Amino acid sequence: MKGIKTQKSQIRKRIFEEVARLGYEGGDARDLEELPFKIIPGEIGTFRSSVFLERAVVGQRLRAAMGLSIQSAGEHVEISDGLNNSMIDEKYYEPPLIDVIPFACAGCELKQVSVTNMCKGCFEHPCVEVCPKKAISMVAGKSTINQDLCIKCGKCAEVCPYHAIVIQERPCAKACGINAIASDEYGRAHINHNKCVSCGQCLASCPFGAIVDKGQIYQTIKAINSDTPVYAIIAPAFLGQFKDMTPGKIRPLFKELGFADVYDVAIGADLCTMQESGDFINEVPEEIPYMGTSCCPAWAKMVKNEFPDQAKNISMAMTPMVLTARYVKNLFPDSKVCFIGPCTAKKLEASRKSVKSYVDFVMTFEELSGMMAAKNIIVSELEDGESPFMTSAEGWGFATAGGVAKSVVDFVHKFDPERVIPIVNAEGLANCKKMVLMAKAGKYNGYLLEGMACPGGCIAGAGTIAAPATARKVLLTQAEKMSPTTIADPDLFGQALIEAENYDMSHSKVEDIKEWKK
Repeated sequence: MKGIKTQKSQIRKRIFEEVARLGYEGGDARDLEELPFKIIPGEIGTFRSSVFLERAVVGQRLRAAMGLSIQSAGEHVEISDGLNNSMIDEKYYEPPLIDVIPFACAGCELKQVSVTNMCKGCFEHPCVEVCPKKAISMVAGKSTINQDLCIKCGKCAEVCPYHAIVIQERPCAKACGINAIASDEYGRAHINHNKCVSCGQCLASCPFGAIVDKGQIYQTIKAINSDTPVYAIIAPAFLGQFKDMTPGKIRPLFKELGFADVYDVAIGADLCTMQESGDFINEVPEEIPYMGTSCCPAWAKMVKNEFPDQAKNISMAMTPMVLTARYVKNLFPDSKVCFIGPCTAKKLEASRKSVKSYVDFVMTFEELSGMMAAKNIIVSELEDGESPFMTSAEGWGFATAGGVAKSVVDFVHKFDPERVIPIVNAEGLANCKKMVLMAKAGKYNGYLLEGMACPGGCIAGAGTIAAPATARKVLLTQAEKMSPTTIADPDLFGQALIEAENYDMSHSKVEDIKEWKK
């Protein structure tokens, strides 16, 4: 649970810390084999049924953090098997990005409706009356559910005046808005990778820590230790993730971690705003009935997977991550770029052929905290210097639900105040699917649709540390200090646009944007 230090979050951080330390201090397969004993010392298990099971799970977590695939429980191989393929600085993610460690899964039931001992056996018993399948009856003065008849609709739970009927769901399956999680032959969670869009909400919701994502911590540090400069680009939600973090401490932090410098991904957000504004003005409704934003890769992939006939309506604008990386690569052609943000789906996005040449590494805020721990960095002790931020309040707003659509509308209104752009946004993939169904039915013709896979937006991504409400408060406080007009001010933002336009952006109606800026 975000914002609470649980055993799960502490183990995850320890895994990332040890992998980072392996990268900074050097090591080989033998060191990786010894890490489960270092992380889980002693002879008595504290988290699971046995210390051996705990170490086996940690071993698979270490593999994932190194970018390796999960091994099956039936395999008798060392956890470092295939490690040489990951101890390099050119490795991209190989599918599947997110997977289940089978022997860590508790095998929770997919969904169960049950009557608790809080049932009072009331005279009215509305639960009996509303059940569409007559699955509830009064037995010995208490409500009883016939599980063979129950269809798990939950109507009984809704009407119970004592809240004595509960609906229990497998947390990972409940969090998955596209029904990509089912059960294997042993009743354990199994991910349908053909449907999965790598949003990571299942990973964040599993209380047993049985779901993991692959990492690039080691590979990033390997590159940092080379002669090639590595630049960090950070998502706007960064500040709210670490206690005592200020804009002035960001550059000293990344310098201490070994990065050449750090840039704000809101640069790309501002560029994305321009591009999506151009796309909308020129294409809706003449070429497409509505337009969906492109910045959330999990949402965009869901549309392409579930509604292929609607994929043409998703903006072709590059995401803020890619646009910022292109900007940095143009400034420093012989460098490498590491995106650091809240999102696991960005890892999958970075593995695309069209993105690989710009984004070399992707890490989450959680993984970054492991690097900080490995280097013994204490945020409160960092020097407070100059802020690296030079972007707009609108760009920062990308991190919260509704922020992307608002940014596009505000930008268009700077040049065409009379233009009416109706918007609708959805948070969570289940709600995103409903939104697309409505759009497909013609209910949102002329609209700008914003989809966010994570409820609350990027600040609630699977790779975040802080509670979303806390992160949102910090982000909005910082946004208030940013210029609300930077993206429309050539003096403040023109250079970023010029640098980025050295690349082919013909699909994004750049010529129209240039005319607006004149």
